[in-house]
Amino acid sequence: MKGGTNPPKSTSTRVGYCSPPEHSRFKQGQSGNPKGRPKGTLNMATVLERMLREKVVINQNGRQKTVTKLEAAVKQLIDQAASGELKAFQVLSTLVRSVEEREVEAPSLNSTFDEIDEQVVLGIMKRFENSRRENPVKKGQANEADTHTQ
Repeated sequence: MKGGTNPPKSTSTRVGYCSPPEHSRFKQGQSGNPKGRPKGTLNMATVLERMLREKVVINQNGRQKTVTKLEAAVKQLIDQAASGELKAFQVLSTLVRSVEEREVEAPSLNSTFDEIDEQVVLGIMKRFENSRRENPVKKGQANEADTHTQ
């Protein structure tokens, strides 16, 4: 038997993990997902945020007032909870708890910055005191220096 027709050899003969066969590789400049998400399509969080920021007109104490949909929804939830609706009260208490937890977490970060700031200011004050000791100011110049710093 004479040598049959051999398939054309590719430049990379290795096929396996991270090396697919050449005939099944993406062509240069071709997307792997040509019918993927169209540009400009909004995700759920963006749509929700936009909808909650829309303005609506509500009647409050006989007067019309313009508020966001989020404010109107929270007002309704609070009114329902105040009227004794148990489910609304549970949702409201969960919301209040999560807001309070965020408030508790935030000052802990600020207190860390306050300590760091305090250390920096104390260091500056020490350097200032040291420089004053090394270079004492005459009486006439001291009053002028004090008035410029205030």
